[in-house]
Amino acid sequence: MAVIEELEALKTKALAAIEQAADTSALDAVRVSVLGKKGTLTAILRGMKSLSPEERPVVGKASNAVRDLLEQALEERRTKLEAVELENQLEAGALDITLPGRTHNIGARHLITRITDEIAEIFAGIGYHVVEGPEVETDYYNFTALNAPADHPSRGMQDTFYVVDRSGEVAEVSGESDVLLRTQTSGVQIHTMETEDLPIYMIAPGKVYRRDVADPSHLPQFNQCEGLVVDKGITFGDLKGTLDYFCKALFGPDRRTRFRPHYFPFTEPSAEVDVSCGICGGEGCRFCKGTGWVEVLGCGMVDPNVFGYVDIDPEEYSGFAFGIGIERVACLKYDVPDLRLLLSGDMRFLRQF
Repeated sequence: MAVIEELEALKTKALAAIEQAADTSALDAVRVSVLGKKGTLTAILRGMKSLSPEERPVVGKASNAVRDLLEQALEERRTKLEAVELENQLEAGALDITLPGRTHNIGARHLITRITDEIAEIFAGIGYHVVEGPEVETDYYNFTALNAPADHPSRGMQDTFYVVDRSGEVAEVSGESDVLLRTQTSGVQIHTMETEDLPIYMIAPGKVYRRDVADPSHLPQFNQCEGLVVDKGITFGDLKGTLDYFCKALFGPDRRTRFRPHYFPFTEPSAEVDVSCGICGGEGCRFCKGTGWVEVLGCGMVDPNVFGYVDIDPEEYSGFAFGIGIERVACLKYDVPDLRLLLSGDMRFLRQF
């Protein structure tokens, strides 16, 4: 019977196509081409209406057997192909659990911030409070009220960043004073003496700006921490005891301090404070230039003229002031040879601290 032979040929061809299918997509294409609505087996079944009544049962049985065989072959082949595809996917996305995992680096405070906080904690422990002030200041608070005369070198354009208006002229506030980026945080001391009740024990950390070329010991923008005490009966002995305590708390109890006479327009008498070199222990080395000492900060008793700007009676009150360079202290404490390293953003350097 021709139809039976056609079914046998269809079975052989379909089984070969199923076996040759490389993936599930190709297998689906074989299934549709044979068993789909327009498939070859479906077409043969539709042609059964032209058969005689005696031939129809025979062809129907044979076609059902072919369909069952092909469906079973399709299912077995699909199972194999899906297993292969799953294995390939697992290999492509495999994780080697023997490798160390990826971790996120934990952030930390920058060394400058850490030193600033450490200084604040030391002074807070002996009764000081932290005061902040504007970074854009006036000539009066930055120079005049600090007893800096009009011809003081720091007032020059070569040392100070002045703010200019649209015409290019140095800006003024109410026509009274030039506007500038503060060169020191000492202006906060004037603001504090104007607004707070006596006695005063305060420190003022913050950024300052100067027209310096960046080199190992200078930066055009750096951080200072100014301190001020105003009370009755304050002496130079109080100043020495406070700063000796501070230096030992910051650098270590074995560090010695010394005070050298100096000049600052807003203090009288004035001094520079040195600490014994932490590298050679005061014996003398290249770091301390053979002296055994390294300079840390400047200080002095508040000049009575400064009290005159804030209406404090110098006959009743006295006080002292000091100024600390944050970056300098950080470099001295951790033996960093170049201030610029603190601002480099090089994590290999910063992670050391």
